[in-house]
Amino acid sequence: MGTSSADQRKIVTGDNGYVLEDVPHLSDYIPDLPTYPNPLQDNHSYSAVKQYFVNEDDTVAQQIIVHKNSPGGTHFRRVGPRQKVYFESDEVHASIVTCGGLCPGINTVIREIVCGLYYMYGVNKVLGIEGGYRGFYSRNTIPLTPKVVNDIHKRGGTILGTSRGGHETSKIVDSIQDRGITQVYIIGGDGAQKGASVIFEEIKRRGLKVAVAGIPKTIDNDIPVIDKSFGFDTGVEEAQRAIDAAHVEAESFENGVGVVKLMGRYSGFIAMYATLASRDVDCCLIPESPFYLEGPGGLFEFMEKRLKENGHMVIVIAEGAGQELLSESMHTMNQQDASGNKLLQDVGLWISQKIKDHFNKRKKVLNLKYIDPTYMIRAIPSIASDNVNCTLLAQSAIHGAMAGYTGFTVGPVNGKHAYIPFYRVTERQNKVVITDRMWARLLSSTNQPSFLNPKDIIEAKKEEQPKTQLLDGDSVSDEPTSKENGK
Repeated sequence: MGTSSADQRKIVTGDNGYVLEDVPHLSDYIPDLPTYPNPLQDNHSYSAVKQYFVNEDDTVAQQIIVHKNSPGGTHFRRVGPRQKVYFESDEVHASIVTCGGLCPGINTVIREIVCGLYYMYGVNKVLGIEGGYRGFYSRNTIPLTPKVVNDIHKRGGTILGTSRGGHETSKIVDSIQDRGITQVYIIGGDGAQKGASVIFEEIKRRGLKVAVAGIPKTIDNDIPVIDKSFGFDTGVEEAQRAIDAAHVEAESFENGVGVVKLMGRYSGFIAMYATLASRDVDCCLIPESPFYLEGPGGLFEFMEKRLKENGHMVIVIAEGAGQELLSESMHTMNQQDASGNKLLQDVGLWISQKIKDHFNKRKKVLNLKYIDPTYMIRAIPSIASDNVNCTLLAQSAIHGAMAGYTGFTVGPVNGKHAYIPFYRVTERQNKVVITDRMWARLLSSTNQPSFLNPKDIIEAKKEEQPKTQLLDGDSVSDEPTSKENGK
């Protein structure tokens, strides 16, 4: 096996095309670090487990479906407790920070990091950083104990508060150093993970024995590599309530139309899965699939046809869909929030008005109801499946930090949790691929037009061309065309 140091990335190569994209380790830049027996070996909770330490060489394959002649492919280091740890329990002074927008499950992750450190590793010094990254040097901190966090998973939001962007890396690391913090757990989306990567690099530059672990948070499910981000299931579940309300309103009036705007700035996963789960949606519009309003094959023509057939219809639209059509508002398209995200126009209000104008011009009766449940969805506690996912993420991050791994994000890859280097989750965004089977399933379910002409389909296939086409959009290429989350 060989190791590449290009771009300071830990790439281990093996036989038959095997590639391990490894994560940094404290021993990479701090020589002669002592190790200690893992206290889990004396933990009564794990006494009945046959093998509670994972093999050091265990990896998780990025691609689960391959052909017999496929190369070995990309792998990531498997999560789990190691026999040797690089921190003594009394030495650990952990900190937890939450960044970016709200998402169901943040409090569950906080709770499980605190309880996992305490009950698995005997760590009793955990600090909550208030108000996002800037809280390291400008806000109060909260001592976190199992008693403090006991019931927080039943609440939405984050008990630590959050913010977007605007932090100074050197001040953050100064604070980490001054406070004697040895483990930093960062809960946030791609922007927060980019920040975590920069913080890790500064810690490494200073030669500090501080492990930096990321827990990816995005309700949009737009973080690449991982199967699914926490909060996504809850978001899809709660979106059903808005769709149900839109459907009841629509079918109760002559030519009733319910329009529901869901989250999805760049990726339409929530809109797509909520549509597939609902069965009451007639049309789903997402950022990845361009659509048009006027003319043959356009949205208005489809609406007239569906209303004539059924007398009512429901439209689900992701917040980032159709932004290119808002020509009168293009002057705001290049403005950004503190996290670097584009400030989008309210496409739900815009399309609702366009629909009303179209039918008014034709002197046709239309009863349209517009529902935007975004902040109601983001603010609720997580459902059972997300709570389980949050527990696994938190404990996996703890095991990694205790074992000396750093500069990593943790997440499920093909159903098995893995340690993923920061650059893999920040280099691009996970998006719905409209030439994959999942989108075809949606089109079949709603029986809506694809709004794509043959030229658009050819171009889309060129952009996402895999080496070999496989079932359900999976591919044996290093960059998969899609990952059908939660199938």
